[in-house]
Amino acid sequence: MSFSRRNFMIATGVVAASSTVLTACGGSGGGGSSSGGDAPKVTGSKTMDIPVGTKADSTGPAPEVAGATKGGTIYSLEQFDMDHLDPAQIYVSTEGAITVPIMRGLTGYKIDEKGGVTLVGDAATDAGTSKDGGKTWSFTLKDGLKWEDGSDVTIDDVRHTFERLFASFITEGPRYVQQWLVGGDKYKGPYDGKSLSSVEVDGKTVTFRLNEPRGDFNYTLAMRGYALVPKKHDTKEKYDKRPFSCGPYKIESRSIGKSLTYSRNAHWDPKTDSIRNNYPDKYVFEFGFQPLAATDRYIADKGNDQYAVPIFNEVAAERIAQVLTNATLKKRVLTQVDTVTYYWPINTTRITDVKVRQAINWAWPHQQLQTIRGGASTSEIATTILSPVTPGYEKFDLYGTTKKPGGDPVKAKALLKEAGKVGQKLVIAYQQSDNAVKQAVAIKNALEAAGFTVVNKQIDKSTFYTQIGKIDNDYDLFAAGWSPDWPNGYSVFYPCWSGENIGDGRSNYAQLDDTSVNKAINTAATLTDSEKANKAWGAVDRQIMELAPVVPDYHSIRNWMYGSKVGNVVYDAGNTCVALCKVYVKK
Repeated sequence: MSFSRRNFMIATGVVAASSTVLTACGGSGGGGSSSGGDAPKVTGSKTMDIPVGTKADSTGPAPEVAGATKGGTIYSLEQFDMDHLDPAQIYVSTEGAITVPIMRGLTGYKIDEKGGVTLVGDAATDAGTSKDGGKTWSFTLKDGLKWEDGSDVTIDDVRHTFERLFASFITEGPRYVQQWLVGGDKYKGPYDGKSLSSVEVDGKTVTFRLNEPRGDFNYTLAMRGYALVPKKHDTKEKYDKRPFSCGPYKIESRSIGKSLTYSRNAHWDPKTDSIRNNYPDKYVFEFGFQPLAATDRYIADKGNDQYAVPIFNEVAAERIAQVLTNATLKKRVLTQVDTVTYYWPINTTRITDVKVRQAINWAWPHQQLQTIRGGASTSEIATTILSPVTPGYEKFDLYGTTKKPGGDPVKAKALLKEAGKVGQKLVIAYQQSDNAVKQAVAIKNALEAAGFTVVNKQIDKSTFYTQIGKIDNDYDLFAAGWSPDWPNGYSVFYPCWSGENIGDGRSNYAQLDDTSVNKAINTAATLTDSEKANKAWGAVDRQIMELAPVVPDYHSIRNWMYGSKVGNVVYDAGNTCVALCKVYVKK
């Protein structure tokens, strides 16, 4: 994730009830979840842990859900449509979550009956084998895999999937594999008939030759950004609107901006899939519902809303107290500590003075924003980039947030005076939602009290990350968020804070390019001892925060409400979302 987690993620960090985190691949390993009782806390929750499974774990079918029945339709009331459905363009958690039923990668995440998650082979027979200390990885394709038209999923499709990542029209997705494959720096994609020699195929086995050891390469491939694409049906840019399925469901219809419907893929064989069940006949995702409107419909629980489950919209801030203090309503809420940290990157190419960036941190109205979000039931105030449930987390507070959670305008203004920047103009971008507007006002008021001049700009949700991801955007601050793409610090700090990852569509939104930070990230990435690596990532976090290219805002506690006739609503810690392929319609 990302958040994209692009982190689960996940699209704005403006408000828990209306936010998407980048990335698809972080999780808490089942810790910190609740469907009743007191809300969990982020600090003190179990650090995420996703082990690698065996070949037996990768063998289908997926374990049956106790009491589940087949049939019916699952609905979902969401804020906005997906910006991307081409897997190579997916780096936002909602896009990752919504495509689990239709897309399969070489590896993926299997959920057990207790909520634990294991990395397993998805389209591959196992989670991969490595040689040369992790520089060579091989995966063998399962027998019996079919595309939605009944044609075989072939090893050539696998090779094409990874070669097309280098095409010029692929701009939004993760960049790990492209950067690691030998010769990838010069390769331009398969559409001129050229192959990439570091992606080798032999029979049903694909082998990847990497330019550096990557012991976590199999975790990387579990990201939705590396899901399979059929060579025959690759429509290049058009594929983003209508991808082809090899999962248990396929796209039946789509009205962009309004709805997306999945129906069964008759050619999917459950014996090939250890991850997904296929209980509902259909999924109908409806778009255009603000969190408050969606929450009120979940509370009313009438008609088709009884069969609705969210992938994104959480309980609205305005209804948190009502829902979580009502025992009957609370039974229909899935509460989960997430690995995400929501934050506000500061554009370092526009705000070049570190004292100005530090002043923004000192002035930030954390407590006011938490109150608007719905209080401590929805979030924990952040002082770090890493979440407390992410390996490598180190607790520190450089900007006095713990003592003055409402901000310190006096300290902030003093820094502005030292920099000679009192009255500094800040253009702040945030997404469209009722709650986001309230928070934008609170931020504007706090920063202006500290001596800034603030202009707020509201941006359409469906294209938000595309716009802030442009190098030449016109914004000084923007809402964002990130979960680890897999469980370690590298998948947080390299994509978001390394100067090597600056470019249109990339996730270093602050455009931070600091020599010492780049060196620290690259050094930490080579450490094989997990204890030493985690210590190094905590130090990188502090090092970045000293440069203040970001305001950490909050760590999220998710509260997803669902209809009374939806069974087995559980958390998918691998993809940081509700597990769509585990729900069923109650009879």
